[in-house]
Amino acid sequence: MADDRDLEATGAGAERRGADPASSRRTVGRLWLAAAGQRWRLVVAAACSIASVAGSVAATAYSAHLMDLLWENIQASFSAGEPFVVTLHNGGAQILTFLGLWTCSWLFYTVQTLVMASFAERLNLALRSRISLKLGRLPLAYYDAHQPGDAISRATNDLDKISEVLQRGLLQIMTSVVTVICSVAVMCTYSLTLASVFACFVLVSFMVTKVVGVRTLKVASRRQALLGTLTGRVEEAYSGRAVIKAFGREPQSLEEIRQAADDLAEVSASADFLTNAIAPAIRFLMRLCQVAVGLLAGGMLVAGQLSVGVFQAFFQYVLKASEPLMQLSLTMNMLQGALAAAERVFALLDEDEIVADPPVPAQLAASSGGRVAFEHVCFGYAPDQPLMRDVSFVAEPGQKVAIVGATGAGKTTLINLLMRFYEVDGGRVTLDGVDTRELTRADLRRRFGMVLQDAWLFEGTIAENIAYGKPGATTEEVEAAARAAHVDFFVRTLPRGYDTMLSNDAENVSQGQRQLLTIARAMLTDPSILILDEATSSVDTRTEQAIVRAMEAVMENRTSFVIAHRLSTIVDADLILVMESGTIIEQGTHSELLAAGGAYAELYRSQFA
Repeated sequence: MADDRDLEATGAGAERRGADPASSRRTVGRLWLAAAGQRWRLVVAAACSIASVAGSVAATAYSAHLMDLLWENIQASFSAGEPFVVTLHNGGAQILTFLGLWTCSWLFYTVQTLVMASFAERLNLALRSRISLKLGRLPLAYYDAHQPGDAISRATNDLDKISEVLQRGLLQIMTSVVTVICSVAVMCTYSLTLASVFACFVLVSFMVTKVVGVRTLKVASRRQALLGTLTGRVEEAYSGRAVIKAFGREPQSLEEIRQAADDLAEVSASADFLTNAIAPAIRFLMRLCQVAVGLLAGGMLVAGQLSVGVFQAFFQYVLKASEPLMQLSLTMNMLQGALAAAERVFALLDEDEIVADPPVPAQLAASSGGRVAFEHVCFGYAPDQPLMRDVSFVAEPGQKVAIVGATGAGKTTLINLLMRFYEVDGGRVTLDGVDTRELTRADLRRRFGMVLQDAWLFEGTIAENIAYGKPGATTEEVEAAARAAHVDFFVRTLPRGYDTMLSNDAENVSQGQRQLLTIARAMLTDPSILILDEATSSVDTRTEQAIVRAMEAVMENRTSFVIAHRLSTIVDADLILVMESGTIIEQGTHSELLAAGGAYAELYRSQFA
């Protein structure tokens, strides 16, 4: 566990190091590219934002003229001793114009909101679709090196964070930026002195926002990484709950989850503080700005340098620009969290993929003979740590090939290379004389049927699980496969038979019964080559013998690979490969290897002494 924690800390540190302004700009650029097909929404929203803000700013500017006009008419009426009445020719038309400007502003803002309503969700959908495709193109090495919870967190939590912030943030940024720019531009037409005072406070606000934003991005990156770690811990505790309970490790497991949750809570508190503290700071600066502008503008009004209408209009612009500045600073800080989440998503999308299938793949006969050959194969999980060196053997069609050796000898690795879950570093693997790299993976794996030691079943009916490799199988074919795997009798004892639903992890059937169901699933596909990785390890001896006989009948004239620890199950194998440290050290039949008196003979005697 300590090693895992160190690895996760290292990964989180790497993400924090990538959280800088340059990487943020790259992330924004990639989000723009990912929004292909939705960019028109941004263009329309930006145009509507400009029009909406222009209407609002124009209305405020027009209010200065309207205020001065009404003030003059009121004074004239009072001087004449007449009551002031608003008519169409006495300020009424100007009031209607003022109302029309605000109405236009509202209409454009409504259109902007409608256009942007689904932008973030559509972008989220596009990224989630890319992740879904990416997960299918990642090599097995990626899944070996990463916790499932981390990938789940990137596809759920991180994308939700992006959608949540962008849905509100983009609209707010567009409106705020245009409002500030237009307001300052109009302020300059009234008084450069007052506009300069306001601009100085705006500059200070931007500097404060930038400094806090850089820090927020780093903390947000750390938070998203820790969220992935916590998700991984919870997933690990759930998947391994039986082992945790068996060894009485519940307190330690809870402590690890609690520690991960505490770390996340601590970083989240810092991130939330930085995100929410910026708005009050900017609001305080804007209040100081309003005081400074108010004092200076009041002096200019008394000195006759400003009219009453211009004074109130200028102060409206200060207020109009101040609130967007506060919202802009808050939104920019919130966007740092979205950028941190986006960086994690793009990091997943940038992972190395499996080697692409050849553009013009080789074709095998519809019914493959099943001749498999390893020709001087070299392989290592790390380039500087080779595991296999010059491994060669031939499995003729219809032969039963057994692979034996101590744990970690490389038995499963050999099967992984055969299925192209990993690519060889040297030499080649051939099927019926064709290099497997010249075939598509789908065509290659269609020739194989696999029964693994870990019996994997999904939530669905028993019939659906058996027919997983052959979705169009008839009821008769499913039942025939079940009978061949000696599971039909058990299924029929269930209340709903083959329509019985298997719960999560298929806990409503025993481990042995789960294994029998996976064997039935492999039998139904009628493959050219069968791979059995300790397939009978979870059944009793009598059932094992029955399954072996059934397998022999099904695999007649077909090649089969059997990974076994119990040598009693493979004494009749046509070829036995003895592996040690990734290399085949002996190969031959049972009698030949016993006569040689080598590693196999010693292993056999140790089991049957």
